[in-house]
Order: sequence, then structure tokens, then C-alpha cells
Amino acid sequence: MNTRGLLDQLLKSGQDLLQNKAKGHQNKVSGGLGSLLSGAGGGALAAGAMGLLLGSKKGRSVGGKVLTYGGLAALGVIAYKAYGNWQAQQGTASKSEPQTVDRLPAAQVEQHSQAILKALVAAAKADGHVDERERALIEGEFSKLDNDQALQHWLHAELNKPLDPTDVARAASTPEMAAEMYVASVMVVDEENFMEKSYLDELARQLKLEPGLKAELEKQVRQASI
Repeated sequence: MNTRGLLDQLLKSGQDLLQNKAKGHQNKVSGGLGSLLSGAGGGALAAGAMGLLLGSKKGRSVGGKVLTYGGLAALGVIAYKAYGNWQAQQGTASKSEPQTVDRLPAAQVEQHSQAILKALVAAAKADGHVDERERALIEGEFSKLDNDQALQHWLHAELNKPLDPTDVARAASTPEMAAEMYVASVMVVDEENFMEKSYLDELARQLKLEPGLKAELEKQVRQASI
């Protein structure tokens, strides 16, 4: 599956959404994609898919922390910086650099990408907002971005399975992957929403994140969002 390409497009598309917002075209996704798909090219399509995934949260407009991010590498940089700061605080600098997604060979990047996308989809469902109609719309936009059938089947399964932080955390095979999955989740959730905050806390427990590292990851997301 080419998860890396799809995820990179989705993360970068946040910048397109932010530009729309700045121009006064903030879109609420309710029944369609609005002007998000009026542009040409994959960037507009990715913005539409991301808008559906994040913007269909009831009572919330497309916007938020995720929109200020670049692509997949930027997410890795955030996790890497958080790791470094946390290790410095502990006084236990690692003998080797954290192998975050921005510092890995292609084969490993694909594995990290699938885990991050799994976390992203789950976090978008954390407030229980994705109903059958919205799932169908999201899948339709994903299919326009990538015609990889294996990836489409995988996304369909992820969108339709019950929300389970234990299942999500199982995808993390390295501590760095766990950190990246948590960063992606923090980017998406509304921490003022009780259900979403509870999901995030449980995910951190299942990912076995040290409290200090969890706090540093959250701090780095906030700083990158300014």
C-alpha cells in the first residue's frame, strides 16, 4: 500500500484549508465538500478529504491545529524535537538519535505512515461524529486521491471499526512510532471535548508513553500550531 503518499497529501492539504479560512471561506462540511474541491489538482482533493475527516465534527468548522502543519516529515520533526527535549529533562540523552519518520528509509516510512494514518482516522472518530453517510463521503474522497485497492479496503475497515485505543496502539512497533501516532492524534482532537480528551488519555496509556514525554509531545504540537 502507498500509505505514505496519501498521508503526506492529507497533512500538506491542511495549509490549503488554512488559506481558505484566512480568505473568509471557512467551510462547515454538512452534506458536501463546498468550495474545498473547487480547485484543480490533488491538493484541492486532499483538502476535501481532510476537511471531511476533521471538519464534519458537529458544531466545529474546518480549522484547528492540524492546519498549520506541513507534510509527513514535519510531523516527524515534532516528535524528534519532543524526544530530544524529554531526554534532556531526564538527563539521559540517548546514545542513538530517535528514528522518527523524517529520518528513516522508505520501507520503514511506509510502516510508520500506516500507523500514523490509523491514529489519525481513529482520532477523527473520537467524538462519535462519523456516521454512515460521512464515512461514505470520506471514502469517496480518499478514492479520488489514490486508486490503490488494498489501501481503499484498509481505510474502509478503519473507518467502520469501533473506536478502540488498544487496537490503535497495537500498530506502534517502536517508541518513535508511538510518539508520532500520539502527535497526529493531538493534532486532530479537541481537548475541550470530554470524549475526545478521554480517548487521547487512554491512547497515551495504551501507547505506554511516559508522562513527561506525553507532556512534551503535547507542548511541541501547541508550539507548532502558533
